[in-house]
Amino acid sequence: MRQINSFAIVLACTGLIGCAASAPSAETAEIPARAMPTLVLGEAAPEIEYGSFTEDQLYQAIISELSAQRGQVTEAGNSYFDLAVSTRDITIIQRAIQFASANSDINALLQLGMLWAQLEPTNPQPQLLLSIQFLESGAFEQAISHMSRVLELGGNMDFAVLSSRTGRLDPKIRTLLIENLRRLKGEFSSQNSIHLTLVQLLAQNGNFEDALTELELLKDYTDPTANTVMLESQILQNMERPKRSMRVMRSGVARFKTDKTLRLSYARMLIQNEEYVKAQEQFQILVEQDPQDWETLYSIALLDTQLENFDRAIASYTKLIGVDQRADESQYNLGIIYQEQDNSEKSIEHFRQVRIGTNNFLSAQQQATRLSIRSGHLVDAHDWLSQLSRGQPRLEVLFTTIESTLLIQEEHPGAAEQLLNTALNKFPNETDLLFARVLYFDSQSDPEGSESDLMQIIRMQPEDSRALNHLGYMLADQTTRHDEALELIERAIAVSPDEPAIIDSLGWALYKVGRHEEALVQMRRAFAAFPDDEVASHLGEVLWALERFDEAMRVWQDALKSDPESPLIAEAMERLQVAE
Repeated sequence: MRQINSFAIVLACTGLIGCAASAPSAETAEIPARAMPTLVLGEAAPEIEYGSFTEDQLYQAIISELSAQRGQVTEAGNSYFDLAVSTRDITIIQRAIQFASANSDINALLQLGMLWAQLEPTNPQPQLLLSIQFLESGAFEQAISHMSRVLELGGNMDFAVLSSRTGRLDPKIRTLLIENLRRLKGEFSSQNSIHLTLVQLLAQNGNFEDALTELELLKDYTDPTANTVMLESQILQNMERPKRSMRVMRSGVARFKTDKTLRLSYARMLIQNEEYVKAQEQFQILVEQDPQDWETLYSIALLDTQLENFDRAIASYTKLIGVDQRADESQYNLGIIYQEQDNSEKSIEHFRQVRIGTNNFLSAQQQATRLSIRSGHLVDAHDWLSQLSRGQPRLEVLFTTIESTLLIQEEHPGAAEQLLNTALNKFPNETDLLFARVLYFDSQSDPEGSESDLMQIIRMQPEDSRALNHLGYMLADQTTRHDEALELIERAIAVSPDEPAIIDSLGWALYKVGRHEEALVQMRRAFAAFPDDEVASHLGEVLWALERFDEAMRVWQDALKSDPESPLIAEAMERLQVAE
């Protein structure tokens, strides 16, 4: 083939290729954070100078650019990779690197970096490229080797990229990296980032004393920064030296007055130490420095709420709503504040402003509905929920279960029954509605009604562990049908083996059929997972039946310390005629 010598291919918007991105020359190429030029299709490109290569290679370059122009970046990348290997042309290699980067092809980037480093052994840029790619692939020792080579060749290397990737690394591997960094620190003593990265890796490994010592050494020949202040404070916290950690942060904030991240970290530390007024002062400074820092304003509002500075909190939340920043959270918190102030009307108004799809939507509607029902506005509460759920059957069912539960809690059982019956006429096979009616029947001490609906749920969904457990426990606790109860609960535990409530039911059913030792095993499991007063009453009763009276008393007495008014513990002790 005829050789093309020093041929210039012009890649301009008006030329054959169209608007394709170009690669920078070897002399001017800048390697950014990912250590390669960025590929941007659709921009006018200056001409690219190629060295000596064949007509076929020239044709391959043109086809590659056409592929890129058509959006076929993978094909263009593969073609340019082959062209780079065959021509060994620096500019072609750099162009291939652009495509490999766009395709996230780490293997190609490593091979191209090696080729580039071989052709230009004194250029730090391919070494930088290789160090970044080895970091990306988790080959940290190779990455450090190329990082040190960058420094040897007179380039700049920020070793912080290393510590940002080693947080989840095996401590043994991190220890090897620490040894390498100690060596590099001796060779390149003026490179502060090596020293700082060493501190960070030592801290990641839990070697806090060593990390603090290295940080003190670093202070001897470089001025502190906001980042080193935060690092020192964090190390001290990990060493359980909170007072010194706080002093470091306080001093740092005084020195770096305009550093937002540092002041924000200090404010959060104050909150962790329950120094809310001081934290609020720091947040206020941040807002004064940047009046449109809405996140900080929201933090101030939360602190004001915590401190019951309700007027200031209301003003902040109102401002946030006005600029549509944290608007739904602000509406929800305003609802809470007005509820605290016994202003049900305003509380309901703000709860209802929380938009569907946001985190607090369901909680807000539940609170608004509760307040409406409590105020006697049952029709208004129902109409609002109906309006919100119109055309959304799943939401309608959910709101019905919420509304019925609240009606029962607020002692409107007739309204709850009517609501559920109407909903079940519309959605006759909805298990959530049936279960909500079970709770209604339970509240009215109507076990026949509960059993009927539970059996309907089980017929429709034989593996509904909620219904199986509820019916099984009811039969074990309120009837003599203990064998049937145990069978139902065993079916439930097979579906949900780790559910504490079902484990407790299983223990109770075993106790009722006289299998006390087996019951004790299950009761202990349930109590370990969920030590509430009901499980405590059951566990104590099983222990009592096994004549382990002292242990039973300890369980009950400990439960009474947490809940002195528990009727369940009192009922069990009275039924067993236990003398306190």
